Amino acid sequence: MLMKAPQSHGFDAARLDRIPAFLKERYLDSGKLANAQLLIARDGEIVHFSSQGAARDGGTTPIDEGSLFRIASMTKPVTSIAFMMLAEEGKVAVDTPVHHVLPEFKGLGVFEAGGGPVPFQTKPTAQPMRMVDLLRHTSGLTYGFQHRTNVDAAYRAGKLENWHGGHDLDSFVAALAEIPLEFSPGEAWNYSVSTDVLGAVVQRVSGMPLDQFFAERIFKPLRMDDTGFWVGPDKIGRLTDCYTFVPGKGRIMYDRAEESAWAKKPKFLSGGGGLVSTALDYNRFCQMCLNCGELDGVRLVGRKTIELMTINHLPGNSDLAAMSRSLFSEAALAGTGFGLGFAVMKDLAPGMVQGSVGEYYWGGMFSTAFFIDPVERLNMVFMTQMSPSSTYPIRRELKTMIYSALT
Repeated sequence: MLMKAPQSHGFDAARLDRIPAFLKERYLDSGKLANAQLLIARDGEIVHFSSQGAARDGGTTPIDEGSLFRIASMTKPVTSIAFMMLAEEGKVAVDTPVHHVLPEFKGLGVFEAGGGPVPFQTKPTAQPMRMVDLLRHTSGLTYGFQHRTNVDAAYRAGKLENWHGGHDLDSFVAALAEIPLEFSPGEAWNYSVSTDVLGAVVQRVSGMPLDQFFAERIFKPLRMDDTGFWVGPDKIGRLTDCYTFVPGKGRIMYDRAEESAWAKKPKFLSGGGGLVSTALDYNRFCQMCLNCGELDGVRLVGRKTIELMTINHLPGNSDLAAMSRSLFSEAALAGTGFGLGFAVMKDLAPGMVQGSVGEYYWGGMFSTAFFIDPVERLNMVFMTQMSPSSTYPIRRELKTMIYSALT
């Protein structure tokens, strides 16, 4: 890995050096996190890369640039780019009704009553669910882990979000079609399985399995050689352990790398959360986006496509604070809009954190995160393995320290 001097790209090197020291003192020495890896790039050059902590529980081998991390919802932007590639080819459009590609969704209604042993009662949607609703999470779909409604209870009962369960993408779509929407598409924002449904759209429109489309059309051209839906035996030694936080118990093991569920190909190819990657690989994806769809002479999408994806698409130019019905999301709500696969910064003042209007970002349930700032030509990738991502305010802290180091 080639790393450039921070001061040659507008950073105060001493201020950047404070970040790994802060991570060590606050999160690693305390045992809150097992490890932490941070990559910062500006103008296409990596200016900071730090790795701390052990890769495996009870081991001494540290994480390094080859370490593999479950990136969960950082899969969503990849799926969104895949869809937009097909849109550029004229095979589908952002405003295409979803049921034109997934006929299972035709006639899907909005919840009125029922649930559990009582049959659902529904009403028709005010307008059809469109691809834009999947891309921006205004579809009326939900996540079972939100524990808010009879609809998400039906998701849990059907084990719809079990990445290593019995569903493939087709049976997943069929099962979803039996459960009503929480609201009429376009009426609200709710973090949901929308991007998993979008993955099914990519698969049907392209005529290729989703993992094959990703591998051939995105990962191979971008040389993201360590990114995929599972980890083969030749790389399993590089996979890190994954933890979860349990109140009263602290950090406990969630997925031990030596016997990981990610060591075998999943039946359900989750475009919403299934990928494993490295910081260096995901940085290449970020650089492609920052370069308006191109990296090292390879173009995945056009400049105007990236521009379209990274503006706010919430109805009425609203923000998540006004539109969200979600108990959980990967974004601070105030001043944040949503584009076609990314949260988009509309207004810095409500969020009270340094950044740029037009910056776009997301994260994953295991506390991984990235942001891309086209104004400052800056991007960050952060890797660790701790769920839920809301356990600690580490993303906010990192963002504050990174922007504070700009000269």
